Amino acid sequence: MHCVIYDGDCNLCTTLVQWLEFFDRGQQFRYVSMQDTEILQSFNVTASDCELGMLLIDEANPTRRWQGSDAAEEIGALLPAGDLFVAAYRSLPGLKRAGDRLYIFVRDNRYRLFGRRASTYKSTYRVCKSDRCDQYF
Repeated sequence: MHCVIYDGDCNLCTTLVQWLEFFDRGQQFRYVSMQDTEILQSFNVTASDCELGMLLIDEANPTRRWQGSDAAEEIGALLPAGDLFVAAYRSLPGLKRAGDRLYIFVRDNRYRLFGRRASTYKSTYRVCKSDRCDQYF
């Protein structure tokens, strides 16, 4: 299982999480918004970490983590047949570097480009400290 840490106030971020939820149905991914500081602390993730973009954490081995465009690529690689597309993307000269720069631009301008939600999105497949997501910690 992998934990996707996303900006729950960003329209683009939550739309992508909703897309992943639809296709994955909680089989490989669980989610926590960057606004849920209590759960982020359990993963040793700080507000400064969140400023660098989304994170993907391997819950079985939390020291294995990816951030920013690397997290997006790893998520893609974990999807059915996604590893083929990610490998092709990484192998094309200059494409990875351009993708990294595009990610940074979108990350830094996401509210201006895509808007900000009125309330933080909480995934149906969210990370919880107990078996029941209505009981955090």
